[in-house]
Amino acid sequence: MNLANSKCLIIGGGRIAERKLRSLLQAGSIVTIVSPDFTTGIRELALQPNVIVHRQSYHPSLWKADSERRFTLVIAATNDAQVNKQIARDANSFGCLVNIVDQPELSSFILPSVVRRGKLVITVSTGGASPSAARKIAKELDNAYGDEYEIYLDFLTDTRLLIQSRVTDKEARQRLFKEMLAWDLMSYIREGTFETWKQQFTTALHNTVWMQTQEQGESELPSWSFISEIRQHV
Repeated sequence: MNLANSKCLIIGGGRIAERKLRSLLQAGSIVTIVSPDFTTGIRELALQPNVIVHRQSYHPSLWKADSERRFTLVIAATNDAQVNKQIARDANSFGCLVNIVDQPELSSFILPSVVRRGKLVITVSTGGASPSAARKIAKELDNAYGDEYEIYLDFLTDTRLLIQSRVTDKEARQRLFKEMLAWDLMSYIREGTFETWKQQFTTALHNTVWMQTQEQGESELPSWSFISEIRQHV
């Protein structure tokens, strides 16, 4: 679901509500959050223009006061099961998607735990069976996939777009894309030598005959023949 500029509602002000708020803000949502008290993190996030704060307990009158907002989805993260049930009933009556934290039977959707590294997005869900387990697995993935993946995927994206603009043959493009995945770029990124490698790669790539023309003849098929030479100089 694309939540960019969507209006969302969170009821709760604790750590779980803070995690949900961060996730929605990363997705580009406009979030209204309701609670008598908030974590320090929520108070800091509330300084952003797309966060609307109501410092109060939940009451059904909130829907009338904010009826013009037409919330796309609602998250209940209070520590009161009865209040959460009331929120579920009210959200359903207004036709909103609702997630009741730790009560999947009352929810119409489940928010997975998310690991983000730029263009890389990994989601983990246990189908509501154990949100704590989902968070544990997401933390393990967070440790396994570091910031180097953001650099790596940015490079793959830029190179892929360049190849698409220059190589007209689809099979040749697919072969080049597949061969790119075999390069051990992670070691360069982790060692801090990737920028040097990238500069040499860019120079060598633009010096190839097949990059200088839109048409590739049989004698000059696109290839990464220069890659091995670059490795020797990094």
